[in-house]
Amino acid sequence: MTNQSVRLAFRIGYLGDGYHGSQVQPDVITVQGELIRVFRSLKWLDSASKEHNLVLSSRTDAGVHVRLNGGVVHIDEELWSALTPRKMIRALDDRLPKDIAFLDVKQVDEDWNPRMANHRVYRYRLEGLEFWKYPGEVFTEWLQMFEGTYNATNFARLEEGKNPMRTILSCKPWVVDGRTVGFEIIGEAFLWNQVRRTAMALHRMSIGEISPHDVKQAIENPEIEADFGVAPADWLILWGVDWDEMKLPSSKSEIHCFTAPPSGPAVERTMRKRWRDGARHEMKSLLYHEWADLGELPIVKHKSFTSEELE
Repeated sequence: MTNQSVRLAFRIGYLGDGYHGSQVQPDVITVQGELIRVFRSLKWLDSASKEHNLVLSSRTDAGVHVRLNGGVVHIDEELWSALTPRKMIRALDDRLPKDIAFLDVKQVDEDWNPRMANHRVYRYRLEGLEFWKYPGEVFTEWLQMFEGTYNATNFARLEEGKNPMRTILSCKPWVVDGRTVGFEIIGEAFLWNQVRRTAMALHRMSIGEISPHDVKQAIENPEIEADFGVAPADWLILWGVDWDEMKLPSSKSEIHCFTAPPSGPAVERTMRKRWRDGARHEMKSLLYHEWADLGELPIVKHKSFTSEELE
């Protein structure tokens, strides 16, 4: 191989319950770790080196599912010239676990940074939480409290040296088949646990444990500590990341229905538990259908030769 390399941007999806998060960690299985393992097995990365240049855009915790995340990697220029995106994706698909979908890849400029995205979209299925009850039209007002630019210290697990200021572009109900199942939140970037802490605050408001005033005070007065808890990871989806070079595609398969939770005075907790088990499978099914659509690649047509050229 030559010393020349190319910078490739790629997009992936994955089911988070089989991994200890996205970022590589020692002695545990992670999404980034699996990607590096397969790239090395194909000799696209140096297996003898402890260093790697494969970087993901957005970090996700264990259990968090992903419709569309992105990343970047350097490979040898001659190798990339010999490959097409289709061949590369097929080779990776044959070796990656079935719960990781490698969706597309393209060459980008050397200064392209996957972490510098236009925005990120998350969706949380609140109806998966025990005792959740849709509060009605006031729910939209609750969501609007989280929009804007503010210090999100009380809604994050803040890492040392991390800037707590965050801009939330939109926060609105997630509606499936006419039913509000949770919320969608769009921001430039998010702090650790920010969406899950937002989800727990919404849940606790819905069951009357806290008031909208409590939440508003926590947003407006970050210097006064407030902790509303962290919602479970398995109802959260990183729906997608948007860049100028790779725009976030809309959903083609979201006609998929989520079954409504059992309700009524005769409902047993065992029934709710079984519903939640089924609802988790629905989340995964939705993502597999999404990946089936998102995996479309442009058709590369072979050159047609004239009879003169063939002679």
